[in-house]
Amino acid sequence: MQEMATHAPGSHSNTAAVQATNDDASASKLSCVKKGYMRDDYIHLFVRRPVRRSPIINRGYFARWATLRKLLFQFLDCETNSVDGSHLKKQVLSLGAGFDTTYFQLKEEGKAPHVYVEMDFKEVTMKKAALIETHHELREKVGTTASISREKGEVLGDNYKLLPVDLRDIQKLGDVMALANLDPSVPTFIIAECVLIYMDPEASTAVVGWAAKRFSTAIIFLYEQIHPNDAFGDQMIRNLESRGCALLGIYATPTLEAKEKLFLDQGWQRAVAWDMLRVYSKFIDAQEKRRIERLELFDEFEEWHMMQEHYCVAYAINDAMGLFGNFGFPDEDRVVSSTS
Repeated sequence: MQEMATHAPGSHSNTAAVQATNDDASASKLSCVKKGYMRDDYIHLFVRRPVRRSPIINRGYFARWATLRKLLFQFLDCETNSVDGSHLKKQVLSLGAGFDTTYFQLKEEGKAPHVYVEMDFKEVTMKKAALIETHHELREKVGTTASISREKGEVLGDNYKLLPVDLRDIQKLGDVMALANLDPSVPTFIIAECVLIYMDPEASTAVVGWAAKRFSTAIIFLYEQIHPNDAFGDQMIRNLESRGCALLGIYATPTLEAKEKLFLDQGWQRAVAWDMLRVYSKFIDAQEKRRIERLELFDEFEEWHMMQEHYCVAYAINDAMGLFGNFGFPDEDRVVSSTS
């Protein structure tokens, strides 16, 4: 989401092209839904031209979706031992949310947090606001009293907010916090899927640092590319650059260790990064894997391994309230802590 120079000479990222990756992600999700990988009652409303993705793309998108969902549910299920038995308020902040439908599906399942805030470029939020206003099943989920402005690209409901913001403008990000009714003291789950990697390293580092300082009990979740310097990584980067989508941040954080270090250097207490091959093997539910692996004929195992080794999930934790002792991946033999 950035047009500045990067560490790789000749790289250029076009904001409109990066925004178009949002349409790709939505089309991939719909492809998965149609094949039975997952349930999503709303994604079809956001896709103009449905496409059939190849089995390897479907499985990769499923892995991404299942990982975020499992970690998000861990967060939503965290509770304090309150005397009155009341549930702890939680909030979700989705950066570069695009046409993501997570809020609507959570609402459908009775799992939506107290506040769910989505932010993206105005060009994207204007389209999403228009779709929410147009489709009654979306409008119903944001609440009948929600104010919707297509022109501003805003939706302001009691529990759901959609707001336009350029993440490169940290001052504006802070200002929008108030409009979003986000409470820095409430446990917060911050989602950044394939967002920060498209930004100049200075800008993405500023976002990570801003979040660390602002939220004392929080988790930040990243899904991003890694390993740009081998043959597969080089081709991956060339393919994206040919579409105007340079990964401006990948050379600043090219490895799992570098992702963890970014978080810790910016003030997060704990950080963990796994590549998606390990995540798929060790974290995604075995029963779910058995189910989805029967959905399509699959023979691209070598390419699957390479592709999954070039994507990762990284998350970091601030735990002032002591909620997240059991959060995250199992057997974290590579947990890194700023206090260790």
